[in-house]
Amino acid sequence: MKKILMILLLVFLLGACSSQSDLNVEITKDLFYVKDKESKFEIKITDKGKPVEGLTIAANFSMTDMDHGSYDVSLTESEKGMYVGELAIPMAGKWEIVFTVEQDGKTIEKVIQYEVKKSDGVATINGQWITEEDLEFYSFINKLHIEISREKDKETYKGEALDDALAYWDAQEKLVQDKNQLLTQIIRLRSMALLGEEKGHKATESEIEEEITKVRNQYGEFEVATTLIKEYGEQKFWDKQAKQYELIVLSQKVQQDLIAKVKEENPDVNEQEIYYLAQKQYEELLVSQVNSLKIEFL
Repeated sequence: MKKILMILLLVFLLGACSSQSDLNVEITKDLFYVKDKESKFEIKITDKGKPVEGLTIAANFSMTDMDHGSYDVSLTESEKGMYVGELAIPMAGKWEIVFTVEQDGKTIEKVIQYEVKKSDGVATINGQWITEEDLEFYSFINKLHIEISREKDKETYKGEALDDALAYWDAQEKLVQDKNQLLTQIIRLRSMALLGEEKGHKATESEIEEEITKVRNQYGEFEVATTLIKEYGEQKFWDKQAKQYELIVLSQKVQQDLIAKVKEENPDVNEQEIYYLAQKQYEELLVSQVNSLKIEFL
């Protein structure tokens, strides 16, 4: 009798283990350490490849190599089989994550070993970082262009018209320093540059240098521009511009492809309409390209 009971107990335990093993937990958004900031934690739960809905899930984090206490986070279902929460990870390193999953009145535990890395920036595009330095550079470029526009308007307008123009640039300066605006600018350009590469385009050194020469000459016409560039650091500025114009040349080639395509499809349309239609297709292509990329914000 005891032997039969032991066999039944073993069968029960094996059945329970089999049930647990079918439930798969996958971390779908990389988790990074960002000082004094919560990070989004996102997982996908599947059973034999199919997303599992309606679960109650909690996760407990503890470091494997040192004792820094444990941290709990509750996850809520965001869409079918996807569960999210937020957690302020105290440091980078190796962590053990214990998931407690309640399903149909049963509690299942899943354990994952996970390495949390230190953040190298504020967002990633297909794993490539957008850094704080990138944001700083775009912020500087925006300021540079605004100051040039101010100088132009000072030469063009007087009195109330000048006051209105300067007030406009004051408002623009505040707007273009916004972090989300800067990220949008960076994502737009990098996305289309990536598309250019996917289409087989390359930005040659001579093409980049040609663009750099043009912009050097343009900035050289304005004392405010040369002064700001010196304050920023001339070598640092032009090194960054070289990388920037590699992306710009690639995106320009995507634009040129679209213009050629529109011209071929609309041989009787005037030049202005050609550029309008090409720009419209460019924006549509941009949206499609951005949606195809893995973009994560920290």
